[in-house]
Amino acid sequence: MQDEENGIDSSLADLDKAAWREALLAQAEAHGMAQELGKRHFATFIDKKPILLVTFETIQGIRALSETAQPFGFDMVKAQGWSHLCVISDGDTWFRDDDVYGFFDQLIDDGFFEDFERVIFYGAGPCGYAAATYSVASPGATVIAVQPQATLEPRMTEWDDRFTELRRTDFTSRYGYAPDMLDAAGQAFILYDPRQTLDAMHATLFARANVTRLRLPFMGGALQTQLMEMKILYRLLSLAGAEKLTEKKFFELYRARRDHIAYLRNLMSHLDQTERPYLNILLCRNVTSRMWVRRFRRRLVQLEQQAAEGSFKAPPPPAE
Repeated sequence: MQDEENGIDSSLADLDKAAWREALLAQAEAHGMAQELGKRHFATFIDKKPILLVTFETIQGIRALSETAQPFGFDMVKAQGWSHLCVISDGDTWFRDDDVYGFFDQLIDDGFFEDFERVIFYGAGPCGYAAATYSVASPGATVIAVQPQATLEPRMTEWDDRFTELRRTDFTSRYGYAPDMLDAAGQAFILYDPRQTLDAMHATLFARANVTRLRLPFMGGALQTQLMEMKILYRLLSLAGAEKLTEKKFFELYRARRDHIAYLRNLMSHLDQTERPYLNILLCRNVTSRMWVRRFRRRLVQLEQQAAEGSFKAPPPPAE
């Protein structure tokens, strides 16, 4: 099915992996360009101008997260009229590949990024690493990276035991250490949950004058999914495209967590684990006063029963 406004296919969800890849490449060729980058990577470009969104994504992530099996940035293309460069990997590669280096080298030589008024780089996890790293190709760009790794070089991050199979991958040559590659960025935003210890340690390595680290406690290890469910990720990118994204603006949007069940559930579990029943009653009362969530109602009954039995002093009942 075709999107009438821009001709971009609205759904590729019914295709198998091989057919999906071919359709995506053909779609990009019709509206910009497409390029194979070795065995595990390829790039698509939709030319709309004047703002360019550069996203790094995986085949598996696109097909799992999008109902239409379209790259994340395509929604911005349709909603905002932006251009979109998407670099796609088959699996988590951290985009450490000579063909990817060469692709960005060629874009720099061609002055590709100079054709746009603003450039935004985005990615999450290994793709967040790539967004930070390759942003050096477009000095002055804005970078939004969700839970990015700084590097997987074992001499630098031997404490990160999540990706031991990548230990032999070269993170020291070109486009290597992500925090250093951000030095040319206009502004970068690193989003992470400080309670996810390894993510927080990587985030610390990104400390730079032009980097704003945004802490999202109790959001867990799948931040991109949570941001999408709260419907604030696209709004963050829109603000970046308008040069209006600030720490204050982010936390205004982040108030959406107050109605986000996953966040509230994590917060309740934390209060249980740290044995803070007084605060937990206040949380459960607040949630149940605004929405019907069986788990919170059940926990509130349990806590109030414990308080009545003298286990702890309950907060006074809410005013009528």
